[in-house]
Amino acid sequence: MDIPILYEDNHLLIVEKPVNVPVQGDESGDLDLLNMLKQDLKIRYQKPGNVYLGLVHRLDRPVGGAIVFAKTSKAASRLSNELRKQAIEREYLAVVRGKMKQPSGKLENYLVKDRQKNIVHVTKSSVKESKKAVLYYKVETAAEGLSRVRVQLETGRPHQIRVQLNQAGNPIYGDQKYGQKVNRPGEQIALWAERLSVKHPTKDEIITVYSEPPEQYPWNF
Repeated sequence: MDIPILYEDNHLLIVEKPVNVPVQGDESGDLDLLNMLKQDLKIRYQKPGNVYLGLVHRLDRPVGGAIVFAKTSKAASRLSNELRKQAIEREYLAVVRGKMKQPSGKLENYLVKDRQKNIVHVTKSSVKESKKAVLYYKVETAAEGLSRVRVQLETGRPHQIRVQLNQAGNPIYGDQKYGQKVNRPGEQIALWAERLSVKHPTKDEIITVYSEPPEQYPWNF
C-alpha cells in the first residue's frame, strides 16, 4: 500500500493514514498501519532485526489523514508527554448532516466508553469513569443538507468528534456507528485529520503538516 509520508527525520515519521486501515493490530487480523510502516522502514533503511516505531496517538479505523509516529524511544516519551499536556494540535475536517445551530462554537460533554461494545456514550460528570471532552468547531460551508466543519480538539477521547457532533444533532456523513439513522451502509465516513502540529522532540521548533481529504463526494459537495 502506498502511504504518503508528510514528514520524516531521525525521530519522527508523520504519514497520511489511508481510510479503513487499523492503526494497530485488532481482532480483525487485517494488516495494520504500524506494522506496514515498520516493514517499510526495515526495507528502506535495510535494518536488521526488529524496527522500533512508537505509537503516539490513534485515528479511528475508517478515518484518514495525518498521524505521527516516533522513531526513537526518546521521541515517543516526549511526544506522549506533549499529548498528555494537550500540546499536540490536531485539526480535523468533517462533513455533517444538517446545519449546525451556530456557525462556530465549543462542544463540551462527558463521555464514557463501553469497552465490550466499543461504543462511546454521552453521560453526566458524576458517572465514575466519565471523561470530559472539549472541541471547537467552525462551519466552512453549508448546502444540500450538509455542512463542512473544521474541528479542533482540546481533548483526545475515543470517538470524540463523532460522538459530540452526533450529540449536537449533526452526525457525520457516513458514520455507521453514531449516525446509522441517517447514513446508509457503504457510505464512507467524512472525517479527516487535516492538520497536525507537534513540537519536535529534540529541536526547538514546531513541525506542522497538512493532509487534504480526497476530491470526491461528500468532500466536494
